[in-house]
Amino acid sequence: MKKIPLVLRLLIGIISGIIIGLFFPEGISRILYTFTIIFGEFLNYIVPLVILAFIIPGIADLGEKAGRLLGTTVLTAYVSTIAAGTIAYLISVRIVPAIVEASEIADPEAGGLEPFLRLEISPVIGVMAALVTAFVFGLGINYLLRNNGDESLYNIANEFRDIIVLVIEYVIIPFLPLHIAGVFADMAFAGNAFETLAVFSQVFGIIIAMHIGYLLIQFAIAGSVSGKNPLTSLKNMIPAYTTAIGTMSSAATIPVTLKSARKNNITAEIVDFVIPLGATVHLAGSTISLVVCAVAVAAIMGLPLDFALFFQFIALLGVTMVAAPGVPGGAVMAALGLLTTILGFGEGATALMIGLYLAQDSFGTACNVTGDGAIAIFIDAIKAKLPAPKTA
Repeated sequence: MKKIPLVLRLLIGIISGIIIGLFFPEGISRILYTFTIIFGEFLNYIVPLVILAFIIPGIADLGEKAGRLLGTTVLTAYVSTIAAGTIAYLISVRIVPAIVEASEIADPEAGGLEPFLRLEISPVIGVMAALVTAFVFGLGINYLLRNNGDESLYNIANEFRDIIVLVIEYVIIPFLPLHIAGVFADMAFAGNAFETLAVFSQVFGIIIAMHIGYLLIQFAIAGSVSGKNPLTSLKNMIPAYTTAIGTMSSAATIPVTLKSARKNNITAEIVDFVIPLGATVHLAGSTISLVVCAVAVAAIMGLPLDFALFFQFIALLGVTMVAAPGVPGGAVMAALGLLTTILGFGEGATALMIGLYLAQDSFGTACNVTGDGAIAIFIDAIKAKLPAPKTA
């Protein structure tokens, strides 16, 4: 039996939640909302573990490819990711609040439903502590791999990641539609559901436009450095873009991305190195999506839209999402801790964020992998201009 796509399941959850909130007895809505509150607590618990599980193996893996090429590629990918998020913030902060204000949406977290039960599931470690711990262990395992060949902790880290991936794939993702349904049942009960959906549809269009615009910028820069025609190079990456829309995973799209990138006459060594690495560290499309969604949800909730807060969010986002693109929906799961600690999102805001982001997750992934082609062109051109390393 063919599995129903996640986007369709989320849509069913939204519609079901609205119907329940509008037409069903309040007791039914409260039962659904109770699940949402408890599931939200579980998400708060799992987020630090997601950060540990994604970042530790991601940093450890980089150690096997040490050298100047690695540093140049990672730095280029990170700068691209930060630039994408910053541009997305500067544009969306001038457009999205006006859309929200025109829609006159009240704070969805001020809805009228009360859960029958609340369970406090405290995280075993704080978000920032998890981030620091992930760096310490990731770099430590990196060192052990390169100097001692010791793979014991590396294997444990990867097995831990496999466990968290299973939790995401078999617990979080399947129950997300029900979680979102509870949020929209509460919003429908309070009279905010349709206005929120209207805003989301406009935000979705803004995100896609930004993806396309940033890809043009990336390939224009790569073309100016390499001398290649940027539009032709971008056209050659279209198969990777369309494949990523279907897979929703940068890692799963790597074979097609490699094939597409080779059409741009890039050195084979560079393609084989940069494309798989880019699937882990280059997250420009996902960052654009997350930043625009965060601006929209913050505007709806009446939270601050300060540049300092969002730049801190963007800077850390490029790190916390390392290796997350291998998992559909992994990027927003890894970002939840930053949304709560830096931007001050509550349970209702994070639920809205998840729903809005996952509705277009495949397009963010497509922008990521297509941009990897531009990174490969850029790195190939830079490597050609660098002096060859001296031999003894």
